[in-house]
Parts: sequence; structure tokens; C-alpha cells
Amino acid sequence: MRQLLLELSPPPRPTLENFVAGRNGPALEALRGALSGETSFVFLWGAAGSGKTHLLRAFVEAAQARFPAAYFDSGNADFPLAAKLRAVAIDDVARLDETAQIALFDLCNSLRAFGGILVASGDAPPAQLGLRPDLRSRLASGIVFQVHPLADAEKSAALREHAARRGMALEEDLIGYLLAHFRRDMGTQTAALDALDRYSLERKRPVTLPLLKEALRSLEERGACG
Repeated sequence: MRQLLLELSPPPRPTLENFVAGRNGPALEALRGALSGETSFVFLWGAAGSGKTHLLRAFVEAAQARFPAAYFDSGNADFPLAAKLRAVAIDDVARLDETAQIALFDLCNSLRAFGGILVASGDAPPAQLGLRPDLRSRLASGIVFQVHPLADAEKSAALREHAARRGMALEEDLIGYLLAHFRRDMGTQTAALDALDRYSLERKRPVTLPLLKEALRSLEERGACG
């Protein structure tokens, strides 16, 4: 039923502006610095759900306004295409097979030679990943940042700020329900909140936890009928 709610309000497109930084301000600024030519290699590492993919996609979104750029994950890394780009983001590099690792090493050398930018991510720093030593060395040669998941207090504050921009005041029990019953990434959280806001406008009722539960029941019933 929660998926039905999110289908009505898909998560917003990742941008550098809508990333809730928390303790990750330096990583965010490093990506902005890469766009302006201050650095060429940035590696982001952290646990799943910490925001690495958001940052990589957001970086590419911003880069594409300036020069050819693309995002790849480890399952669809198109290195021949990447070689033609000025900026490349590659997610979850630890899952690359041996052939792909060799291709990424060559791409690193090419980007560095021609002034390109590489942003990559993994679940640990480059030195701790099970990659070829030469590739680990290349990935560690730029700026390396750990990406920290937001604490619940930071997520609550971000949800309140997002709600305030839409003219809503959130009760604590509603925020707690969202964090407990929906995926905890901020894209999902804000998408659920936006869908609830529209439902409240349709019903001409304030945003409350009972209204959220009613919306979920209604969507579940509609899904069952469909």
C-alpha cells in the first residue's frame, strides 16, 4: 500500500540543492568544487541508504548543464561510452568484475590526462575494497569522504522544513510513523509527505497521522479492486 502512495508522488529528482547534508557538508562541497575544476577525483563511501547514490546522480545532473556527463552503476557501467564523457559517476565500484576494473583503471587515466572528472562510490574506503591494487590506488588518489546517514533527529528536522515550505505543520507522531513504516531515505520520506499533502487538500482536512492511515487504507482498497 505504501508503494501505491509513492506511485502518486514519485521521489523528487536528486539534485545537489535538495540533498539534506547533515554531517555531509564537506562531501557536498567537494562535488561542487569538482564541477568548478577544483578537483578531478572524488570517492564517496558509506553504508547503504546514506545518500551516496543521491549525490552521484545529483552531481551528474549538475554536470550535464556544463558538459557531457553520465551516471553508471556497477551493473551497467558502459566504459566505451564513459570514455567520451567529461564527467563520469560510477556507483558501487566494489561490484565490478575483473574486466570492468581494468576498464575503470584505463578510464581513470584517460580522465586525468584530459581534465575530466570521476566521482565514484563504495561501501568502504578504496584501500579496503576488494579491487585490483592499481585501481584502488587511482580511486584513493583524489578526495575521499565518508557519507554519514542522517540521524532520526536530522530527518525529522528536514521533514518539518519540507512541510513548512508547503504550509504544513507536522505532529511528532506523524513523523515517527513515516520513519517507522516507509523506506528511510529522504527521497521516499518527502515523496510520501507530498502525496499526503495532496490527499489532505482533496479532503480539505489537516495533515495528521489519522489522515495518513486513512489515505493508506483508501489506496490499499483501490489497489485490491484494481
